[in-house]
Amino acid sequence: MRVYDQLYIDGQWVAPSGAGALEVVDSATEEVIATVPDGDATDVDRAVVAARRAFEAWSAVPGEERAKFLSRIKDGLEARRDELAGITAREVGMTLPKSYHVQLGATIRR
Repeated sequence: MRVYDQLYIDGQWVAPSGAGALEVVDSATEEVIATVPDGDATDVDRAVVAARRAFEAWSAVPGEERAKFLSRIKDGLEARRDELAGITAREVGMTLPKSYHVQLGATIRR
């Protein structure tokens, strides 16, 4: 089982404000396969403030440059395709081929 104990806020991994955790369950076996932080209102507020601050600079970036960032994200998803499709298939209860096509493939094709 994987334990994730940080949230990604404002460009860095940070400790959550709250102490709670959410279980990620394998839908076929009902086994807990991971835990993730249960963010609270303070975490949401921090993320919203960071997003608002980032929006001004991001919105000024020319479309061509933004496309390069999105292409890098796509490359990262493709590099982790098998891992991500496998995790998603277990969590949402679908076959691996369907996960490749629907959950991950649709994102990469765009």
